[in-house]
Amino acid sequence: MIHPLRSLVRCCLLGGVALLSACQPSVPEVIKIGVAQPLSGPLKALGQDMLDGAQMAVNDINREGLRIDGKTVKFEIVAEDDKADAEAGKAAAQKLLDAGVVAVIGHLNSGVSMAAAPIYASKMIPQLAISTKPEYTRLGLPTTFRLVASDALQSKAVGSFAAQLPGEQVYAVVDDNTPYGKGLAESAAEQLKAKGRSVKLRASLDDKTTQFAKLVADMKAAQATVLVTTLADFQVIALTDQLLAAGVHNLSIVGGDTIKTEGLLKINPAIGQIYATSPIVAASEFNGGKNFLGAFRTAHKHEPIYAAHYAYDAVYVLAAAVRQARSVEGAKLVTALKSVDPLAPVTSSMRFADDGEQRYGVVSVYQVTKGEWFLLNRSDVW
Repeated sequence: MIHPLRSLVRCCLLGGVALLSACQPSVPEVIKIGVAQPLSGPLKALGQDMLDGAQMAVNDINREGLRIDGKTVKFEIVAEDDKADAEAGKAAAQKLLDAGVVAVIGHLNSGVSMAAAPIYASKMIPQLAISTKPEYTRLGLPTTFRLVASDALQSKAVGSFAAQLPGEQVYAVVDDNTPYGKGLAESAAEQLKAKGRSVKLRASLDDKTTQFAKLVADMKAAQATVLVTTLADFQVIALTDQLLAAGVHNLSIVGGDTIKTEGLLKINPAIGQIYATSPIVAASEFNGGKNFLGAFRTAHKHEPIYAAHYAYDAVYVLAAAVRQARSVEGAKLVTALKSVDPLAPVTSSMRFADDGEQRYGVVSVYQVTKGEWFLLNRSDVW
C-alpha cells in the first residue's frame, strides 16, 4: 500500500508547476496568535487591556467566520506574561514560538520588544508592538511592526508643547531609566534647550519606585515650575501626593502616554495642570469607536484602559494578511502585512511601511479637565 504522504509528494513531483499550489501546506483550521504583554506587576492593567482587545477581535472574527480557500478557519489567542522585563519577555517569546503562534501582538515596553525581536525574527514571526522607541524598527529585522507613531514624533510633541507653556518656566525632566522613557526624555530635553528653555533638573530614577523624597527636595531647590516626565501613571500619582505634602502646587506636568490613564483623572487638582502626549488616540475619537466601546463595556464591565482598540484592530489586520497571503508561513505573512490595505474596524487606517513603521501615526496632546482627558492638539509632524 502506498502511504498517502508519499503519494502526495509523488503527485507534486509529477505535476510540476500546474499542481504546485495544490501541494502547498494548507492554512490550519486553528491559527494561533500570540499576545505578549505585562500581565502581572504595576503595568498589569495596560497589558491586560491589550489582551482583552485582541481576544475580543478573535471572538468577533470567529463568530463572523473567516474563510481561506473555501475553508473556515478560527483564530486562537495564546497569552504570555512578559512582566515588563526584558529577560521575561525573551522567555515569553520562546514559549509562544514553541506553542506554534504565527504572529505576536507584543510587547508594551520598548526594551522588552527589542529584546524579544530577534527571537521572533529567527522564525520569521511578525511582531506587532505598541512600543514607541524608534530603535525598535531599526534593528534590521523584517518582522518588526509598530502599531502607532514612534517616539521620534512623540519627543517632538513633548518638547514643543512643554516649551510653549506661557511665562518664565523652569523645567525638571525626569525619566524612568527604561529604553522608552530615557530616550523620550532625552529628546524632549534637547527640544527644550533648543527652544531656549531652562532645564534646571535632569534625573533618571527607575520604573518601579514610588518614594520620591530626593526628587521632591531637588525640585523644590530648583524651583521647578514644569515637570516633564516619562514616569508611569502610578508613579506620577505617588509623586504628586508627596509634592503636595511638601508644599509644592501649581505645577505643570507634561508626561508621555503612560500617564494618559483613568488613574490620573483622580489626581488631586491642587497640584496644577496635567498634560499627556500620546500616540494612542482614544477609541472614542474614531468613527468606529462607538461600537467597539459598547462591546468592550458589555464584555468587561469597565472602560478600556489604554490601547485595547489597537490590539483589536491588529488582529483584524493579521486576518486580512492571512487572507491575502493564503498562508500563515512567516515570510509570506510578513510580505502581506507590508502590502495589505485592510479595513481596521476602529482606527480605520492601520497601514505599515516597508520598515514596519505605522504610515499614519499621529501624536496628540491631552489635558485633564473636569475629570476627563480633553484633546488639545494633534499632529503628524510637530
